[in-house]
Amino acid sequence: MTGMPRARITIRTRLALVYGGLFLASGIVLLTVTYGLVAQQLPESPGKRLINVLPGSVPDPRPTATTTSTATATPAVTPAVRPAATPTVVDVFGGSIQGAIQTRHKALVAVLTQGGIALALVGSTAVVFGWLIAGRLLQPLHRMTETARRIARAPAAHSGLHERIALDGPEDEIKELADTFDAMIERLDTSFDGQRRFVANASHELRTPLTINRALLEVAVHRKSASPEIIQLGETLLEINARHERLIDGLLLLTRSEPAIVERSFVDLADIVEHVVSQLPEGGGVKLQVQADEAPTAGDPVLLERVVQNLVQNGLRHNLTEGGWVAISTGIRDEAAELVVSNTGPVIPRYEVPNLFEPFHRFGADRIAGGSPGAGLGLSIVQAVARAHGGDVQAEPREGGGLVVTVRLTRSVE
Repeated sequence: MTGMPRARITIRTRLALVYGGLFLASGIVLLTVTYGLVAQQLPESPGKRLINVLPGSVPDPRPTATTTSTATATPAVTPAVRPAATPTVVDVFGGSIQGAIQTRHKALVAVLTQGGIALALVGSTAVVFGWLIAGRLLQPLHRMTETARRIARAPAAHSGLHERIALDGPEDEIKELADTFDAMIERLDTSFDGQRRFVANASHELRTPLTINRALLEVAVHRKSASPEIIQLGETLLEINARHERLIDGLLLLTRSEPAIVERSFVDLADIVEHVVSQLPEGGGVKLQVQADEAPTAGDPVLLERVVQNLVQNGLRHNLTEGGWVAISTGIRDEAAELVVSNTGPVIPRYEVPNLFEPFHRFGADRIAGGSPGAGLGLSIVQAVARAHGGDVQAEPREGGGLVVTVRLTRSVE
């Protein structure tokens, strides 16, 4: 039946069964050989045996009649000695043949039963010792598995790469595997650190010329002698420059929000939502629906404010031209602080939703130059900040168009 989980047999169990099976197989072979040797030593007709006898050492059991008196004809039995009759049949058991056969049978049965019981007991003991020894030998593998699991479950993709197995022990295959794993993790950690430093340094270096360009353009546009063409060109260049500045700020914020947050303070998501909504410009064709219930958590207030800003701005930007709305709600659900932002908008295929969290990915018409001032980093920053706080973010396409984004963070009690 499909969907049914298969029985999982651990390698420790398999090793214990292999140890016990080999021991039992060896014991069965040993018991069989022992049985054959004992059966060979016991005669098949155990009542009598042919032996070599010296002359005069064995009395003749046949009676010899001699006349002791003429009056009485009573025969007297006198033993006679066989002259060197070899070999001679002698009753070695001193009993009947039937009793000897039973004795032989009992001896062989005792060999089988007693040997089988001893083999079963020692075999069971071997399986138990095999289980304990296998567990002892597999401890380094369990340590490697736990380290790899912690790295894989880290909130950010690189936040757990500083961990190492650092396995101690003999220079065997398991230690070689652990050292190779540590070397791989170290290279990944170095690569991620280099990437973050490059993005941060490049962003800082690009911010200075953009600031200078903006200042020169503003001076040129606001000159009294500037012609309408110059003013229009200057405003277009200022808009492009502003978009590049937002892109640089987004990259800096993304590199800042990826590491795990160490210093945290008490924050209520409801207060952040009310503050962000109050800062939005008046007017616009998109209606806001706000339900801000208490959602206490612990984190960086600036980064969490940026999460709400990005989600609300995305909801406003990617919406219908008429009759659109953005719904924002906060609250406690399943012992977690939850923020939900949903909006109307274009229909988004379900397979496109994971790509929305990729940096610089913009869906549909947003990819067209000049279609939107967005840089394609909004949801990427939201995801990075949520994971840095030990939370997560999920997105689902809304029926009829639009998107429902849910951010869940650890609940905090003040």
